[in-house]
Amino acid sequence: MNPPLPSSVAALLDRQAGDRVLLVDDVPDNLSLLHDALDEHGYTVLAATSGEAALACAAQARPDIVLLDAMMPGMDGFEVARRLKADPSTAHIPIVFMTGLTETEHLVAALQAGGVDYVTKPLDPRAVLARMQVHLQGARQARQTRQALDAFGYASIAVRSSSGRLLWQTPLARELLQLYYGTVAPQTPAPVLAWLRKCLAEMAPAGAGDGPPPPEPPRLCAELGARRLSFRLHHCIGADVEPGLGGAPGGDWLIVMREVSDVAVIRSLGLAFSLTGREAEVLYWVVKGKINRDIGEILGASPATVKKHLERVHAKLGVETRTAAAAMALTRVREMHPQWEV
Repeated sequence: MNPPLPSSVAALLDRQAGDRVLLVDDVPDNLSLLHDALDEHGYTVLAATSGEAALACAAQARPDIVLLDAMMPGMDGFEVARRLKADPSTAHIPIVFMTGLTETEHLVAALQAGGVDYVTKPLDPRAVLARMQVHLQGARQARQTRQALDAFGYASIAVRSSSGRLLWQTPLARELLQLYYGTVAPQTPAPVLAWLRKCLAEMAPAGAGDGPPPPEPPRLCAELGARRLSFRLHHCIGADVEPGLGGAPGGDWLIVMREVSDVAVIRSLGLAFSLTGREAEVLYWVVKGKINRDIGEILGASPATVKKHLERVHAKLGVETRTAAAAMALTRVREMHPQWEV
């Protein structure tokens, strides 16, 4: 296995203007042929002669595209592709297979392993360059999207609709998915995946023909106490190698997440009515329409304890019923937080 790239080499590669291409082939003549052609066109070329070396190089250098020999001794190209796609840090890299196998079953296997395209041997550098350009353009747009989202602190993820794999995520999205669902990439939370596929299934018939574009799908919401996380289907950022379910649109879909916390609202209720922290929380959930049993489950208290807190809330607000308390609290909250929604 090739040794890891020194940090100085990795830093140098980051400064290169040209796209980085990882060539993987156990035949030196093939590497030499493509290396010269790619170098002449301004690409930064990385080379590996085994599957193990390819995985190490991809993890270190993060190429923009991989040209991968399908048949190699030891770990073949199909397994290399599967491992690259299983790793969230390399799953977004397009893979073009180089193969002398032209039977349909082998070409299908290449696509199922994660390839976006293939070229047949003997290799024609001009054909390889032409195929690369198509996939590099899409990869470049997706990379710019990820970088922009990271820079502005958005919580966003990309999910492959057919396989359900989480392809990439911004740092904030990683934290929120762990907090709300306890999942880590490449696993997409089951409720999120079910929502995505439902949205796409509804888009399929609506998007047919030349009529108006389909309306924006409904958003998914998850709650964690006084915090809410919403998911909005943004747009398709890449073609899928597998068809969507039931005729639904396939592809890699960008999902934007937004968290809203009502902690400030609860604090405002406490200050407005001279409530303790727990009394303010109870009143907040009364406004949200929760009964004592539900409030107890949310706050980790018994219904009897919630009832005692609510009695003190009634006394401080000068009302006798929870309906009156909720109405008074809602009026005050909307004065202080006009954008707040129940």
